[in-house]
Amino acid sequence: MLRYPLTPMGEDADDYHGELVADPYRWLELTSDPGTAAWIAAQNDVTEAVLARCAERAAIRERLTELSDYPRYGVPFERGGRWFQFRNSGLQDQPVLYVMRSPQDPGHPLLDPNGLAADGTLAVEGAEVTSDGSLLAYSTKSAGSDWQTWRVRDVATGIDLPDQIEWSKFSTAAWRKDGAGFYYAAPDPPAAGTEYLAGHGLQQIWYHRIGTARGDDRLMFAAPEHPDWLPTALVSDDGRFLVISVTNGTAPQVMLSVLDLADPAAQLRPVTSDFDTTADFVTSIGSTLYLVTDHRAERNRLVAVDVERPGRQHWREVIGESQDTLIEAHLAGRRLVCHYLRHAHSVLAVHELDGTFIRQIALPGIASVADSCGGAERISGRRESDLLHFGVTSFTESGFVWSHRLSTGETAVLRRSGARLAAEDLSTEQVLVSSADGTAVPLFLIRRADVAASGEVPVLLYGYGGFNIPVVPSFSVLFAAWAESGGLLAVANLRGGGEYGRSWHNAGRLGAKQNVFDDFCACARWLTSSGWSRPDRIAIMGRSNGGLLVGACMTQHPELFGACVAGVGVLDMLRFDQFTIGRAWVSDYGDPGDPEQYRWLRDYSPLHNLRAGTGYPATLLLTGDHDDRVVPGHSFKFAAALQAAQGGDAPVLIRIDTSAGHGGGAPTRKVIAEAADILAFLRITLRLAGRASGGLTLGAGRWAPPSPPGAAGS
Repeated sequence: MLRYPLTPMGEDADDYHGELVADPYRWLELTSDPGTAAWIAAQNDVTEAVLARCAERAAIRERLTELSDYPRYGVPFERGGRWFQFRNSGLQDQPVLYVMRSPQDPGHPLLDPNGLAADGTLAVEGAEVTSDGSLLAYSTKSAGSDWQTWRVRDVATGIDLPDQIEWSKFSTAAWRKDGAGFYYAAPDPPAAGTEYLAGHGLQQIWYHRIGTARGDDRLMFAAPEHPDWLPTALVSDDGRFLVISVTNGTAPQVMLSVLDLADPAAQLRPVTSDFDTTADFVTSIGSTLYLVTDHRAERNRLVAVDVERPGRQHWREVIGESQDTLIEAHLAGRRLVCHYLRHAHSVLAVHELDGTFIRQIALPGIASVADSCGGAERISGRRESDLLHFGVTSFTESGFVWSHRLSTGETAVLRRSGARLAAEDLSTEQVLVSSADGTAVPLFLIRRADVAASGEVPVLLYGYGGFNIPVVPSFSVLFAAWAESGGLLAVANLRGGGEYGRSWHNAGRLGAKQNVFDDFCACARWLTSSGWSRPDRIAIMGRSNGGLLVGACMTQHPELFGACVAGVGVLDMLRFDQFTIGRAWVSDYGDPGDPEQYRWLRDYSPLHNLRAGTGYPATLLLTGDHDDRVVPGHSFKFAAALQAAQGGDAPVLIRIDTSAGHGGGAPTRKVIAEAADILAFLRITLRLAGRASGGLTLGAGRWAPPSPPGAAGS
């Protein structure tokens, strides 16, 4: 048996509705405590000692570096005759924002975060340009934290103005049409020492006028009686309306209000006054708002709303519901460009303003519309311009940038995929798997063309299943290296996600959350029954809510998997609401303070469903010391509890990265290092031998632990 660092057990316990639940590892929630720091170092030593046994580890990292070394281009966007685009030359830690004279122009860097932090961990989170192209509001975040600091840069000179706003979070900058200032979201600043742990404060909308101090910013919206409400702000592209959209936690349904900025005496006016439906703002023409909504449309539709008569009974349908899921729409060239999901991959359609269908824009195969270089916009266009740009990526293509002439229908490739991968040697297909209750669950299968079902193909099964977020084809060097080397990549579209509309989401949340785990386990069983693989060759992986997915499935059905990788997972379902933004997740998970909802959570909480003496699959937990979304205490406590409960000889490892957070904005070097360690872990624990990039050769024998490191305890 592998020996782990000694993890003392405390006496903490909580009474949940008459049930006393022990929490012996609560001391690990205090990341800054010296005892926790020593535990982290000791756990990392054990993990490194195990991963060092992978003879191909260096070759894996070399290949991942090669796969990452290609130019990446974001979707270009135009403001005031200037063009802007995020780019990465290959191995730059962070993408660079360029300013150009045209979409094809080489341009020059306007904002380059590389070099601002020695370890590459200062990332640009938001970048918004005034409508005349003269000013850039940009936010940075450091070491993986969600906290944002806003600054303003003069585009012509590249020099920052004195303006600076700290302690913003989950915010964009919404410029006024005249460029005099912008709207942003921010909670109250945290108390010193609680920045990465304390519960998220009341989120508010503020207006910052250029040239003034942060203390002079004007409060535009706050709801102190509703601390779980999360408002966001944007300004309509004609500059007339400030649009404030409020969610209750992370649920997609919103309350929508508008402020007529052309009227100095105007007050904020409600469009919807409850959380019954979604209402995603698209554009405004005169006093008419265009919204994507699920009101009377399971898979969404587009409606026109008169701000003078905003009641839902007056909403006018422009584009009706279809068999595909409408996830967004844009106004460009005075036409509506609609982005749909058809069985979890993208479809683009162009309509007249009255809803008349014009054409579908052809996309290559099973792909998704996305920005592959960290930009916020996957589709860009202006109402006065005939030119539309969008990005396209897939499991096997690293990302194209396309242009489309709305008047003629002409589509052209602006930038081609650049990854050093023989995409033509890889294939993608989609199958349907029957879940426990008979629900058909889509499953993408990505593999080398010469890999056939043999009953022992190594499989990496990935899923998410929550928060109305769809899992769509996307490029990952980790996934690409796995498929290239002969493994089967399986990506599941589970209930709880956003692939099929409101009912699909509802079927995987709150009291129905177990459906998500059943769906994922059904996919694992199918991979065995269909002849592809067998349980000890199947690894599962997920991040964040997907980390919860991995934790719940491995505790419920450890016999189905050979290895488990849970990244930044929500693993303590009784205390998730106590930290940072966790309270917002009650809308998807339920409230442990409610007796009925506590029972749902208690029944599947990974931390609370470990059984001593059970032989659990090999497990690798991943987290970062600056994760202030899913605090690292989730992974710390689960690692300690799983190491204590493990009744088999498979390793239980945790990899704790420094100056790292939930994953967004991670520098390229950290992405490569983590991916290499995941693949090394899988090669060891699934017992795969052979060259790292020349085809997996299945080895024999069982897991053999290394000699215990000197600092290890009992």
